[in-house]
Amino acid sequence: MASKNNKGVKNSWLILLVLISLVSCNTMPKHLNINLETTDSLPFEGGAFAYVFADVKKARPIIDILPIEELKDKQIKQMMDKTRFFAAALYSPTDRRRYQIAAQGIYPRSNAELAMSLNKGWEKRRSAGGGDYWFSNGTSVLLTSSHAYAAMSQNGDAIDPFTPKPGVQIPEQFNEFRHGSPLSCWIVNPLALLNRMLAGLPVQSVKGFYFKLLPTQDKQHEVIIRLQFENPSHARGLATLLSFASSYSADSPLSIFLSNPPVVNGSNLDIKSVPLTEKEIKSLLELLL
Repeated sequence: MASKNNKGVKNSWLILLVLISLVSCNTMPKHLNINLETTDSLPFEGGAFAYVFADVKKARPIIDILPIEELKDKQIKQMMDKTRFFAAALYSPTDRRRYQIAAQGIYPRSNAELAMSLNKGWEKRRSAGGGDYWFSNGTSVLLTSSHAYAAMSQNGDAIDPFTPKPGVQIPEQFNEFRHGSPLSCWIVNPLALLNRMLAGLPVQSVKGFYFKLLPTQDKQHEVIIRLQFENPSHARGLATLLSFASSYSADSPLSIFLSNPPVVNGSNLDIKSVPLTEKEIKSLLELLL
């Protein structure tokens, strides 16, 4: 009789432990569930050179050719299959971070956490944003049922994948600019990049560099670049130079942006490409990112 009672007690404790485990696995702070498509800030550390946004289903062919080596990983691709939208911060080689990613979709959190808890290569740590994250060999991952946050360091150290507010503020005009685009980004400190792209044409007082892809009817994509200047006269000045350069750049890489006249809108200058193949987009993304 005592043996049966002991067995019953053991079973009760096992059930209790399982229930506690399930509750702890499914209880996460609500502020981790950010709507990335409408938010005005990102849960990242500052200092990135580029911030990328993607509607995964619409942009999947382009995402597959992004010059980000980790996206080729089999497990990352499986995670992408469950992702609807993501934002990423890309850092320079001199930064301690390589990237931070915030994604929303439908994730098998319980299965993933069970797998990581059984793997000695992963260790659990507490996130400053609340909840726990898992760390292994420079990669940190925090999961909820609807969101995933990840970070990778340059030197193998642990980096919290979720940065509490204020995080990184999204430029006000960028949210409006990227609306309807399957893939877009903004570049921080873009002057050196512009000098390479524009073959040495003088560029003054650039405040912002926005980039987005738009699908065309023939299943290609066109690129729109928006440059923000300190004042309208600088925007008009570069528009004049680009219009002049279009007569002499038929055989240069710059020609894809000079077939359409640049459009000045106040202190902004919008430059639209011709329809591009995936190969041309890949070359352009390698230059940008």
